[in-house]
Amino acid sequence: MDYRVVLIESDEGFSVSCPALRGCHSQGYTREEALQNIRDAIREWLNAEESEKPLCAGDRVTIREVGYEQETGA
Repeated sequence: MDYRVVLIESDEGFSVSCPALRGCHSQGYTREEALQNIRDAIREWLNAEESEKPLCAGDRVTIREVGYEQETGA
């Protein structure tokens, strides 16, 4: 299966992420290294997703919103 990835070049190399897989990011000094690293990250992400225990009817789940205020420099 193919996944679309986003490469961002900087002075330090490349960062790369896979928007379809939340939290799936990597990096590399070269474009090729970053692409190989994101392939590894995608594989590991998918393996972790398969092994996660699904919620069961008896599980207690709470969903809440929490506020966040960014601190301003003093």
